Amino acid sequence: MRGATFRAMTKQTYEISRRQALTGLGAAVTLGVLPACARQKTVTTPLPAATITPPGSGIDKVLETVAFNLLRHEPERATSLGVDTGDHADLRGKLEDQSQAGQDAYAATLRRDLAIIRAIPREGKDADTITNLDVVQSGYELALDGFALPYGDTPVGSWRTAPYAVIQNVGTYLDAPRFMDSTHPMKDADDAEAYLSRLEALPGVLQGEFERMKAARAIGVVPPDFLIAKAEAQMKRTLEDAAEGKLFIPELRANLAKNDLRTNYAENAATLVQGPIAAALETQLAELREQSKVAIGDPGMRERPYGEEWYAWALRSSTTTRLSADDIHRQGLEELETLHARMDPILREIGYTSGTVGERMQGLSEDPRYKFPEGDPGRAEIMAFIQERIDWITAQMPRAFNTLVDPNLEVKRLPLAEEPGAPGAYGGAGSKDGTIPGRMWINLRTTDLHRKYDLADLTYHETIPGHVWEGEYSNRLPLIRSILAFNPFSEGWALYGEQLADELGAYDDFKVGRLGYLQALAFRACRMVVDTGLHSKGWSRQQAVNFFVERNGSKAQEVASEVDRYCSWPGQATGYKLGHSQITAERERAKARLGSAYDVKAFNDAVILGGNAPLDVMAKNVGRYIESTRTS
Repeated sequence: MRGATFRAMTKQTYEISRRQALTGLGAAVTLGVLPACARQKTVTTPLPAATITPPGSGIDKVLETVAFNLLRHEPERATSLGVDTGDHADLRGKLEDQSQAGQDAYAATLRRDLAIIRAIPREGKDADTITNLDVVQSGYELALDGFALPYGDTPVGSWRTAPYAVIQNVGTYLDAPRFMDSTHPMKDADDAEAYLSRLEALPGVLQGEFERMKAARAIGVVPPDFLIAKAEAQMKRTLEDAAEGKLFIPELRANLAKNDLRTNYAENAATLVQGPIAAALETQLAELREQSKVAIGDPGMRERPYGEEWYAWALRSSTTTRLSADDIHRQGLEELETLHARMDPILREIGYTSGTVGERMQGLSEDPRYKFPEGDPGRAEIMAFIQERIDWITAQMPRAFNTLVDPNLEVKRLPLAEEPGAPGAYGGAGSKDGTIPGRMWINLRTTDLHRKYDLADLTYHETIPGHVWEGEYSNRLPLIRSILAFNPFSEGWALYGEQLADELGAYDDFKVGRLGYLQALAFRACRMVVDTGLHSKGWSRQQAVNFFVERNGSKAQEVASEVDRYCSWPGQATGYKLGHSQITAERERAKARLGSAYDVKAFNDAVILGGNAPLDVMAKNVGRYIESTRTS
């Protein structure tokens, strides 16, 4: 249920228009912006030494300037947000500089802007302003600690803590095709010129990654052999697509035809893809082969140079706490036992009475009633199932929130080259101006990845009330808040969204579906155990897979890719359940303090309207909601 019908469902709906959200973004900012130009071969534009507006000119202006300073280093984000327009239109033809020099320049910008943010006094400021400043300060401090490490990709207000510049789920060879095909706009000749400009920049970006790969190998930092094998296979496929005209070109041709643009753009693009881009990919592939000669099978950071320091930072970045690996490991085990205690009676009720919870869930996963057909018929059924669940949960949102949004949302299959190294699904918000929809990307390399009892929960996590729903609120905050996202809030909220779906009745007539929901929560508790086991306790890859399968009844095929993901994104998986537990703890605090004055819709608003934030900042927002309710 969409549009006017959706908005008419409750008198409490508060309209937040995209036009209001973007007011002021087109205003001049003291950024030292270069004029837009067609097919410029630059990657990013370094900023002059002093480009930020002094605090006395207004905090909103400072925050806007800080945001565009960041986007000069990550132009793709500007496109994803829909703010590469006006004075910033040149960003549409650029890519992030992946060389070490580019990363050093990025860190220098963060250091300069962090000093400005720290210098702004908080006394006398309203709660929203304090939250905005605290979020930027926390995000930049975490990122700068990451940039100070001797290797790896550092997320700035993002989630991918990656020690390896290129591996099975990290690298421009994966990111660029998805971004260019699904996010880069193609409405007019300027967009087409910007597309070609980005393709011209791509060999330099790939070369920058190659140099960092080689530098890491020189100090002994090499990915596990099984990850390299996956990455080699995927890069070979990307090169095959390039040689056969399947890389970038088909989607480009389709978009050009749809918008009646000159077809020779595609021919020019093909020349780039089959020439310098393919050559740069061959260089990366050769480096992966060099790495494979010295690679070991040990999966964890503990076995790599500076690994303990790297992993400690990754945990801080991924949880926004200072919990140790031992603390997180122990909490994961405790939460897993609690969730299995909730699953046991449901399993008994439906006839699964013998064996551990994990063994019984393995048996359930083989029940043909809950499998999708193989091949394209099953893929079509999966897509229809997801859409039906989205329609249902959308209609329930007035029961859970006072402040509603109307997400622009689509469900897409992952690119084929990405599917082997990707999780079962992922999702995120669309652009700030609404021109790019929020998306749920579903992995359909085999329909056996999904079951009818767990796909609904996955849908709620990635779309509504999860990632896409939350992103709509963040997109209405100041630009810098739309950019900065924190793993435990993003993923903790998506798990809380799963909980809301259950509380709204998603499984009242389908108890097996509730098992899928609880197993998904238990799966995230397992992640806390497995991630810390791999990186701080010397677990093997197979030991990690076995833990999921034996303790939680997870599907072995899905878990293998999951474990590989933890090996290439250390720490990231720990933030999900930890963030969810913190949100639910804050809800219990609100209930205890407010008694009969507590209202779940008001609580949900307090969390989501506060925006994506570190866990301590989120707790402060809830505290302000509690006090304002008590005194009203």
